[in-house]
Amino acid sequence: MTQLPPGEGTNALHDDDAALALGALGWILADEPRAERLLALTGLAPDELRASLGERATLAAILSFLTAHESDLIACAAALQVKPEQLAAAAHRLEGLEGMDA
Repeated sequence: MTQLPPGEGTNALHDDDAALALGALGWILADEPRAERLLALTGLAPDELRASLGERATLAAILSFLTAHESDLIACAAALQVKPEQLAAAAHRLEGLEGMDA
């Protein structure tokens, strides 16, 4: 399992969740307006995004970006050949919300 750097929390990342988030990022970045919207909504500059790709918060933000835009969520899931629910579940795990009542 991929471990968070010290000071980033005690929960280990699920490798599958991290891979899913990185795949989603590739899909997001393939479209310039969508990529610009991700950067605007997360407040990250491109260099900051690159530097923080191993961090749980960044991976969660990538998937949360998709879950907030249903059409993007569905299109990304189709491109990655997964169900939209898988992306949403990974977002919840990365956000530390798994097992919590919504």
